[in-house]
Parts: sequence; C-alpha cells; structure tokens
Amino acid sequence: MSTYAIGDIQGCYTELHRLLEVIQFNPKEDLLWCTGDLVNRGPHSLEVLRFIKQLGNRAITVLGNHDLHLLAVAREHTDYLHPQDTLKPVLQAADGEELIDWLRRRPFLHHDADLGLTLIHAGLPPQWDLLQARQCACEVEETIRGPKYYKYLANLYGDIPDKWSNNLTGWDRLRFITNCFTRLRYCNAKGKLALKKKGPPGTEKFNNGEYIPWFLVPNRASQEMQIIFGHWSTLGYYAGNGVYALDTGCLWGGMLTALRLEDRMLFQVPCAGECQPGEA
Repeated sequence: MSTYAIGDIQGCYTELHRLLEVIQFNPKEDLLWCTGDLVNRGPHSLEVLRFIKQLGNRAITVLGNHDLHLLAVAREHTDYLHPQDTLKPVLQAADGEELIDWLRRRPFLHHDADLGLTLIHAGLPPQWDLLQARQCACEVEETIRGPKYYKYLANLYGDIPDKWSNNLTGWDRLRFITNCFTRLRYCNAKGKLALKKKGPPGTEKFNNGEYIPWFLVPNRASQEMQIIFGHWSTLGYYAGNGVYALDTGCLWGGMLTALRLEDRMLFQVPCAGECQPGEA
C-alpha cells in the first residue's frame, strides 16, 4: 500500500487521471491525500468531485479557498460568483446537493501519526503547534458542519483580524482560522498575515522585507511538524524547512504533482493550462 499526496487539482480531471496512471494508483490498496481546491477555474470540477467522493475512505481531502467559495455560492450567496468561476455544472447537477454536503464535511487539517505528516491547504500562523492547529481546525469544522453553516459562509470573507490571539471570539476568530488554513502565504515574525500577496518568495517587496513565507518564520511553533500543503502555485514544488508544497500550477499550464509519502518520491505530469496568469 502507498499513500500519495496530490497538489491542487482545480477541476483538471484529465490531468488527474493521467497522473493516477503514472503512479499506478490502485484504489483497493493505495490512499490519496489531496491538498484542497478540488474545484474551480478548471473545466471539470463536477467530475473531480464525483471521482474523489466515490473513492470513499481511500481519499482524504482538506478544504481549500476555492472549495469554500463553491460552498458559499451554492448557499445562495450569488454575489460571490466571479466571471472566471467554472462552478455552474456542480450547482446544476442532479447530485449537486449531495456533493456539496459531502464537501462541507471535509476537514481543514488531517494528521497521520504513523507517517508523521500533517495535511493542510495553505498555512499555519507561527503561534500554532500541532495541538493548537488541530483544536482550531475542529472549531471551524464543527461550525461548517452544524446549524450555523449559513451564517459561517456569510461571515467568511474578509482579511481582518490579521493576527492571532487566544482572545479572539465569534466570527472574527473563525474567519482568522479559516484564512490561515485556506489563504495564508506570507506573514511577519509576529504572525501578522499579508493575505493579498501571492508572488513567489523574493518577488514580493513590501514593508522592507518584514513579511516572509509562513514556513520560514524563525522559531514558529510548528517547526517540528512535517507539513504538506498546496495553494501557492507561484512557489511551485518546495521541500524543506519541514514542509512539502505541492501546488505546481496545473491550472496555469504547469504540472500536476504527486508525492509518495512513504519514500518522498515525486511524480509529475505536464498540463496544458486552463487559465493564463492574471485571469484568476
């Protein structure tokens, strides 16, 4: 049995199946970990959702920002629908409601003690160790799966608060937690988030270099963890500092990447690209 972690798919169903052929994925024996953002901008979000869902417990996917966007749009927050979105086939499908319900029950964090690895979509603020991250993930998971689901989605969007405090409460607390798990790339040494910054390290010049990739913050509480994440296509594949970044820009004409977790072997397939940089 092998466990494979795959970077952001974003509706690129053809490339997903090409990658699964390369790794000779056997759904009866192997496991898939997905870094989130199963959907949007690519052409086949519906097919990707159906495929991952039908794998049952052979696939684990965490929630990404595009997955949350689909949940918000599906719950009649139609003002959130963007011209570049490719979510209508999911919304119009006969099994759309079933898929939406399945998606909102996915975790924000998955930890495997035997492998010593943790799966998230984006990042962790420097104050969180594994215990704190798991507790925060449980908070948002309970909310999105519970009776406050609609209110959570209505209060999801925004960049404030931008710094962690144990004293955060209510929607501010849940929004900050969600932003870390699904949007974080850069922060400063004190954990102040810079959510608008998306470029690769070395190209984002702001505040005299105060902001750095979250996984390079000195003495972050999660530095003993081994973390797999996606979300950051301009970073590309990165292995170091206790992290593995697997979003290699399939949507943009880059690669779709899989990492075999038992031996860290890398597999990639080239992608034609469904969007040009700047379209999203």
